[in-house]
Amino acid sequence: MSEVKRKKNESFEAFLRRVKKRWQQSGKILQVKKIQFYERPKNKNMRKKSALHRLAVSQKIEYMKKVGLMPEETKRFGR
Repeated sequence: MSEVKRKKNESFEAFLRRVKKRWQQSGKILQVKKIQFYERPKNKNMRKKSALHRLAVSQKIEYMKKVGLMPEETKRFGR
């Protein structure tokens, strides 16, 4: 952990700005973001199981659209 001390007569905003700049330069912010959004890699069986589940759900939705139980999606252009 980097240690930054507040200077005499320094405002809190200036101190915080200086600390954030130090963290940015040291790469701590990037490191924290990588840790925050890290997902453990799934093993082979879990990947296969989720792929089969996605396939089954998509086939069920297609069937429901054909039968008329689910409305057809309209294509939207733009946002």
